[in-house]
Amino acid sequence: MSDASWHSEDAPDPIELGLVGWILVVLRGLPLAVLVFGGLIVLLTLRLIERPIYGVRRPITPFITQFVCRNAFRILGMGFRSSGELMTQRGAVVANHSSWLDIFALNARKRVYFVSKAEVAKWPGIGWLARATGTVFIERNRKKAREQTLLFQERLSAGHKLVFFPEGTSTDGIRVLPFKTTLFAAFFTDELREFMYVQPVSVIYHAPAGQPNRFYGWWGDMDFGPHLLKTLGARRQGWVELIYHIPAKVSDFENRKALAAHCEEAVRHAHSLARLEK
Repeated sequence: MSDASWHSEDAPDPIELGLVGWILVVLRGLPLAVLVFGGLIVLLTLRLIERPIYGVRRPITPFITQFVCRNAFRILGMGFRSSGELMTQRGAVVANHSSWLDIFALNARKRVYFVSKAEVAKWPGIGWLARATGTVFIERNRKKAREQTLLFQERLSAGHKLVFFPEGTSTDGIRVLPFKTTLFAAFFTDELREFMYVQPVSVIYHAPAGQPNRFYGWWGDMDFGPHLLKTLGARRQGWVELIYHIPAKVSDFENRKALAAHCEEAVRHAHSLARLEK
């Protein structure tokens, strides 16, 4: 099935947990809840001390986030693998987007900060976690472009690695959609272009044995709750793989379209090869 024929309205696979599945939901769900919300309490407590001293910089609390995300995969029973060198330069990470699990995966390997639409900040639960962990919220409003560029500059100058999902939506995990070039425009401003690097990352989910390839995909209007239950209740788990590509220097590219095309090709090529090697 090609990208052109895929639509976000595709129906999700049916969820059939059974007795064993519901037992696994409890055995995994309770420790996961304690890990996530316990970590949140610790993070917020430390942030009360960290913020007055360091301001926008966060030299301590990101380690809490990373600890939680790494151990979330252990509780779920999912495998986690990564390859490639982490970017040391100031800049952003761009990755394909398949699931809410992407947040755990990208945080597990590196201390990063996600860029998300402003509506997410108002979501119960997820919005609280996003705000606490330093997510940058942006509005799709051209009048706010200058203000948001200055916010990116402040965060990048503080050493934060910002994560963007250029596809503009999540997918079923078995394809990479064309990268939208709009967000790349901010990287070419006079304030950012000369020091900014962008590291493409391929995120690949390998489904549990016997399950559809799109098992971990979360897209369209799929509800979070049922997908979480399906993940918690899986008798067998698969694994997630991250491939970090060589960082691209923004000033080496003529414009946002050229940079977006370069990043998309790197992500798409590695994603396709990893799925073939499954």
